[in-house]
Amino acid sequence: MFEKILIANRGEIALRIIRTCREMGIKSVAVYSTADRESLHVRFADEAVCIGPASSNESYLSIPRIMAAVEITNADAIHPGYGFLAENADFAEVCAEYGIKFIGPSPDQIRKMGDKITAKETMIKAGVPVIPGSDGLVKDIKQAQKVAKDMGFPVILKATAGGGGKGMRVVWNDEELEPNWDMARNEAKAAFGNDGIYIEKFIEEPRHIEFQIAGDQNGKVVHLSERDCSIQRRHQKLVEECPSPFMTPELREEMGNAAVLAGEAIKYEGVGTVEFLVDKYRNFYFMEMNTRIQVEHPVTEEVIDHDLIKEQIKIAAGEMITGGNYLPTAHAIECRINAEDPFNGFRPSPGKIQSFHSSKGHGVRVDTHVYAGYTIPPYYDSMIAKLICRAPTREECITKMERALDEFIIEGVKTTVPFHKRLMKDQSFRDGNFHTGFLNDFDLSDEDA
Repeated sequence: MFEKILIANRGEIALRIIRTCREMGIKSVAVYSTADRESLHVRFADEAVCIGPASSNESYLSIPRIMAAVEITNADAIHPGYGFLAENADFAEVCAEYGIKFIGPSPDQIRKMGDKITAKETMIKAGVPVIPGSDGLVKDIKQAQKVAKDMGFPVILKATAGGGGKGMRVVWNDEELEPNWDMARNEAKAAFGNDGIYIEKFIEEPRHIEFQIAGDQNGKVVHLSERDCSIQRRHQKLVEECPSPFMTPELREEMGNAAVLAGEAIKYEGVGTVEFLVDKYRNFYFMEMNTRIQVEHPVTEEVIDHDLIKEQIKIAAGEMITGGNYLPTAHAIECRINAEDPFNGFRPSPGKIQSFHSSKGHGVRVDTHVYAGYTIPPYYDSMIAKLICRAPTREECITKMERALDEFIIEGVKTTVPFHKRLMKDQSFRDGNFHTGFLNDFDLSDEDA
């Protein structure tokens, strides 16, 4: 087992990893930018190293600075968390060259799943259903017009190196194709340095359902059930839950088997997530694979009573997975609490937190790195906390979440708590009748409504 793990991340996920390290008897090293000096992950780690100024490029995305921190602290492993360098194959490669264990998949596995075209080809060979689409990258607008016409509108343009909705455009007819083609390429080039675009059939009213998987160094892969992540805004998840209200036992078995096949196809090592789109007829299609821990991993932990960070570390240390697939034994919902104003286009709201009281009680969990007096920096993702509730049934879970949201007090900045309160009262949400476009028509026009 490792003696000391450096966490190449910040905020709540860094603190989450530090806690598991402490419970496992492993020393932890926090890295931080000058903007994060007062963050709780810095306070609770065994050691902390400042790696640069506020800019991510000069701190959390700087491989040389992170490796320098590894050297001066004698860490023998790196946990990348999510975001930043978590799915950077070059970073994983550098770790291997320095003899430092990267807690995650191999560089080759990251590359296979990081490029969407390669991932799709891999899944086709493995027998995992994929969304109908172009045969590889589309080279120009003429080819795009032919592919779209043959496939039939609506179609969706996607950046091959994309993520978070960037370089993605839905096209409903031929007249919209060329301007969206140009916008998608330009956005992809600016965001990823790669303007490669492919085209897929657009699935109307889809559910976004993902399966958590884990694979050890001996080739065994299991799934840990699903999460429904369909409540999104501009392809950014806001609420996740397990089990999905759309799921049936038969569909769970089919999708779970497909997720395991996906992991086995690349001999996946670590924990990861296989993401699917599911149409209203319950046909499912592989969308992408995230080769890292995810923001919403507590949802799975709550319904199977399992520490996924601990599982990651044990797999990286060479331990074998025991047992088989997991099925949910309760219902869990996670609300992402972002420092944003939901009544003004979810505009970021950085600043000093004047008052902070997190929810408590049976079946309530809060993962956060902030506190009263903490100043939220404007340089990073706006998520400041995750509120997770667990109960025997979905109805009870929603009721518990309503109570927990009422108790969640953050003063000094705007947050998404009022949005989540309104969502929990929405009858369509409570009935489980929603899809990835659900929030397009959700009323957030009046804060006092």
